[in-house]
Amino acid sequence: MTSYYTRQVFLFLFYMLQKRTKIIATVWPATASREMLKELYIQGVNIIRFNFSHADYLSAWEIVDRIHELNTSSETSLSLLLDTKGPELRTGDMNEKIHFHKWDIFPIYTTTANTDTSVRFLTCDYEYLADDVDIGGIIEIDSGLFHVRVTEKRDSFVMVEALNDAIIGSRRHVNLPGVRIRLPWITDKDKEDILFGIKKGYHFIAASFIRTAENVKEIRSFLDKNGGEEIRIISKIENAEWIENLDSIVAISDGIMVARGDLGIEVPIEKVPKYQKRIIDLCRQNGKFVIVATHMLESMIEHPFPTRAEVSDIFRAVLHGADATMLSWETTTGKYPIESVQMMVSVIREAEGELEHKHHDYSNEWLTTRDIEKKALIRSALAIAEELKAKAVILFTKSGRLARLAAAYRPNISVIAFTPSDSSVGFMRWLYAVEPVMLAPYNTSHTINLKNAIQKLWQYGDIKDTDRIIAVTDLQNGDSEIPTMEIITIKDIL
Repeated sequence: MTSYYTRQVFLFLFYMLQKRTKIIATVWPATASREMLKELYIQGVNIIRFNFSHADYLSAWEIVDRIHELNTSSETSLSLLLDTKGPELRTGDMNEKIHFHKWDIFPIYTTTANTDTSVRFLTCDYEYLADDVDIGGIIEIDSGLFHVRVTEKRDSFVMVEALNDAIIGSRRHVNLPGVRIRLPWITDKDKEDILFGIKKGYHFIAASFIRTAENVKEIRSFLDKNGGEEIRIISKIENAEWIENLDSIVAISDGIMVARGDLGIEVPIEKVPKYQKRIIDLCRQNGKFVIVATHMLESMIEHPFPTRAEVSDIFRAVLHGADATMLSWETTTGKYPIESVQMMVSVIREAEGELEHKHHDYSNEWLTTRDIEKKALIRSALAIAEELKAKAVILFTKSGRLARLAAAYRPNISVIAFTPSDSSVGFMRWLYAVEPVMLAPYNTSHTINLKNAIQKLWQYGDIKDTDRIIAVTDLQNGDSEIPTMEIITIKDIL
């Protein structure tokens, strides 16, 4: 069985030559079974996301173990992403939903001690609500579905006027556009969730509501102190405060997620496409990976086909240069999770058919002197591979850093990265056009590693003996590394 699935995985690598942009799918509960996880992978998913605003440890534990088993048996090759809840503001618990009408006047309390139960009201768990909002300011409730304007402020509540009809239930999101929230950005729950992520072998932490570079440093320190040194940090951009701190946040993060749900509430919604492009451009200039998320195929939660606008949205994200696109409710509670993935793959391929990346250079700011040398070599390897119509570029990398340098140049062909490290495999699944493969045993001799890698490709991949590949590696010379590139015809190695 193992050899069968190994072949399936390798055939999938070459199949993926047609899709360089990666796909993230959120699981829970519709896609949590072994069969559904395998099907998500077969259809084109690369990363599985766990949303810890809703996840519980027992269920997450079982699903993570399932994914590890599938990866170990080579039935899938999936990475794990833990998305933190962050310092959210929410309404309180209610016995039943309340139907508010436009122009209703009602209080929002920050404590239930002195609530007037003779009138309809909401509560909010943010103790500084009355201090921080201004009269005339807007409060967004239930992810922006209910807009209210502040008309009066008291010590323990604010009076608001409804600007539209809405039915509100328990624990709905509250957003205060333009207000600097006085909450610790990393909560006790986030710390517990991250410790769970370290224990269960997650590859990425998506940190919610990042406001400054100091936030990223704090989570990096927490990870390093608790055995999570190899976990990468993705900063979620979803409030207005990022605007003045974006450069420093991108510089210190491993990747960025454009979280358009809350972002579209915190800033004027018509500005979201502009900010999305700005964030993608800045990430590409700095060689960092970037994800576009939220509402990508939302209509497919209930319907078997997307809207034309959703298709155009995915297409545009790919053209702008996103490394990955993400599905949320579409693959958790949606009726058409597999069809959603299939649709996203189809649109991605169509968009990539319009792309011919020119391997534009990116900043050296986060690179060592040796990285800069490797970067130049990688760029040459990609150009030569395209000129010679090589089957692929193959890399040999322990940490995945070489693959990251390659992905930042936006390869037009697949890059297959061989590594001895499971954590590096998990990281590289995210990288644009990069397909990681575990190579074990990993020899100190490059000649032996190269031969073993070529034999794997020959045994399990869709290649011919006349195909050419470009190989890039570091040759060891004592304590030094010498970056090298080779042009190889398959039959010359076998």
